[in-house]
Amino acid sequence: MFNLGMPELLVILGVALLVLGPRRLPELARALGKGLAEFKRATRELQDSLDGTEPKPEEPKADSESKSCGDRSAGQETPPHG
Repeated sequence: MFNLGMPELLVILGVALLVLGPRRLPELARALGKGLAEFKRATRELQDSLDGTEPKPEEPKADSESKSCGDRSAGQETPPHG
C-alpha cells in the first residue's frame, strides 16, 4: 500500500516515541487497535447485511483454557473408594 520497509517503520516509531513519550505511546497504540477492530467489525456487519446473511458471532477469548483444570489442586490424587 505505502511500500514502507523496516528502516522507515523504525524512523516513524522513533519520531512517535519522541513526540508522544513513553507513557502515551502504548495508550495511543491500544486505542488505535481498538478503533481498527471496531472498523473491521462494522465493515463485516455491513457486508453481511448487504449479502443478506446473518453476522457471525464474536469468537470467545482463549481464557477458557486456564479454567479447564477445575477445582483440583496439582499433585493431589483422589482417595480410592471402598
